[in-house]
Amino acid sequence: MGVAHTFSVRPSGTQVFERVRDRQRQSAGIQTARADAFRIRSTSDRSMASADQALTQALAALEPLKDAGTGRGLLELQWIQQVRVQNNRVVFQLALPGYASSQRDRIAADARGALLQLSGIEDVQIELAQAPAQSAPQSGAPIGAAGHGAGAPERQPIPGVKQVIAISSGKGGVGKSTVAVNLACALAASGLKVGLLDADIYGPNAPTMLGVADQTPQVRGSGNAQVLTPIESCGIAMVSMGLLIDADQPVIWRGPMLNGIIRQFLYQVEWGERDVLVVDLPPGTGDAQLSLAQAVPMAGVVIVTTPQTVSLQDARRGLAMFQQLDVPVLGVVENMTAFIPPDAPEKRYELFGRGGGEQLARETGVPLLAQLPMELAVVQGGDAGRPAVLSAPESATAAAFQALAARLPAALTR
Repeated sequence: MGVAHTFSVRPSGTQVFERVRDRQRQSAGIQTARADAFRIRSTSDRSMASADQALTQALAALEPLKDAGTGRGLLELQWIQQVRVQNNRVVFQLALPGYASSQRDRIAADARGALLQLSGIEDVQIELAQAPAQSAPQSGAPIGAAGHGAGAPERQPIPGVKQVIAISSGKGGVGKSTVAVNLACALAASGLKVGLLDADIYGPNAPTMLGVADQTPQVRGSGNAQVLTPIESCGIAMVSMGLLIDADQPVIWRGPMLNGIIRQFLYQVEWGERDVLVVDLPPGTGDAQLSLAQAVPMAGVVIVTTPQTVSLQDARRGLAMFQQLDVPVLGVVENMTAFIPPDAPEKRYELFGRGGGEQLARETGVPLLAQLPMELAVVQGGDAGRPAVLSAPESATAAAFQALAARLPAALTR
């Protein structure tokens, strides 16, 4: 799908996330401040005026270079420092922190390319230096300082979206994506305008579950001003990495790139007016969870677990992470509570034990929102692209999801 090349985490960052940058950096005194910060060391016979002009041009050429993870400028981050002009050569120090080392080749190539475009510059020399010490971002720092170890920037709402609810789990294999998709459909069936953000970048399954795996979303605009139109299916609007890559294509990204695409899905998508945006997070307690929690105000998170002890151990960790991030935990959903055989619907088989979700809710002081059964209709609906809530509305699973959707408003106001 060619669209993956036009709507992706661009190495230079995305200007849309720079709206909150300090406007004072664009004041009339910016060139003087730069000259003070990056003193020219010229070995030529140029006059001071021409030397200052050469430095100003070099800094202007380097200004657009961004950190792929945060969208912040490399000069602002002081990853590029000690810029000077020596005859027909520009020399600077590249001081990358460890987490950004994967960007070194890209940054070096971009810097060389930009500087060699300048008149009179024939060579670029890059010196490796020690990374600057981390510090909390200044007021107005862009979204995405999350994931880089710096302090959390101010959260920014998504235009048109009233509430954001995340679906999370401590481990994979507990049916989290199935819960997210069916819950989104149940909320839409109740009359709400619902969006679904499939943030499980490494395992994007929502397109298959909603029957749109072969569709390609439209993208308007160009460069950093691109905006993606979500795919409409089953009464909800959805975006997913699965819509931008081939079916068998793996996503092999480090944290900064992951953070970037999540922010694009939040702020560079035409969500329109939505009562709620359901976010299907990847399992665990990593970059995706941090990026979302520190980027956008969330109404709360739903923790999905299965009854057995192994799942509960990881669910506790995930729940504790959101509590530490000051994200409200709406409650626990116990999935796969019991298997209901299609030929004997009156029977229940507790394949994964009993009472795990209730125990977790009791220990952590949050509600047990639902206990979801296992039925053949769930598998069939997910594979066919028509979730069980819609394809088997009379099933026990559909009834449980409808009850869960009805309980959420009370959980949001608790």
